[in-house]
Amino acid sequence: MARLRRRGRGRWRGVRWLSHYSSGQSILIVGDGDFSFSLALAAAFGTGRNIVATSLDSYEALSRKYSKAQSNVMELKKRRTTVLHGVDAETMKGHTNLKMRLFDRIVFNFPHAGFHGKECEMHVVRLHRELVKGFFVNARELLQPDGEIHISHKTGYPYDGWSIVQLASESSLAMIDIVSFQKQDYPGYSPKRGNGSKSNNTFPLGDCNTYKFVAKHNVAQGEHACHCYMCRDRYFSPYFDYASGLATLGVGHGGHLAYW
Repeated sequence: MARLRRRGRGRWRGVRWLSHYSSGQSILIVGDGDFSFSLALAAAFGTGRNIVATSLDSYEALSRKYSKAQSNVMELKKRRTTVLHGVDAETMKGHTNLKMRLFDRIVFNFPHAGFHGKECEMHVVRLHRELVKGFFVNARELLQPDGEIHISHKTGYPYDGWSIVQLASESSLAMIDIVSFQKQDYPGYSPKRGNGSKSNNTFPLGDCNTYKFVAKHNVAQGEHACHCYMCRDRYFSPYFDYASGLATLGVGHGGHLAYW
């Protein structure tokens, strides 16, 4: 089975970066609303040749929902970005244009299963968890051996109830990093509600993080990524129980208090 291969030694020459992402990475962006996140990356890189940007909606539905969808898609295509519509995060590993590819980074910002009640209601939380779990199962099959899966998600109640780290662990993924998500790092990015008559409205992000995962085989058995509260150094330690999704405090480098 043919797969995309990594470039040789000159891969990182002339590479442009935006936050965690670079023009030297093959990037799959899932559920990008009006495609403004994808466009932020392509604009920073000067090209979108390394990006596959996707939406669950058809092009026609996007055009009805989002005021800038058409212009954003047009700009992405001008920059040679692959744009795909009708891509379901829970079945995408079988998509005709994806199943023969592997990616260095797979990104899903603020996954949401739709508005089916209050966010704190258990049946709503369950729907969100099912979406995230389905995404992990599919993304795992589209990931380069040393690639990363990134999910950006709100923190605090009731969003912590999604238990994203636990869902990842159940899909044979291990968390290696967690960093604060800052919308201003991606010029022009406009997260959208995506459902109902207010689809084109943005929503307040509040406190949110980007969670980074790799395949578990890339983390030595019994070792998990930990972070030092003071120096922010990252190292590996056995203090984190992925099965339960609970962190245990320990002593980091220099005797600093550390967490997962």
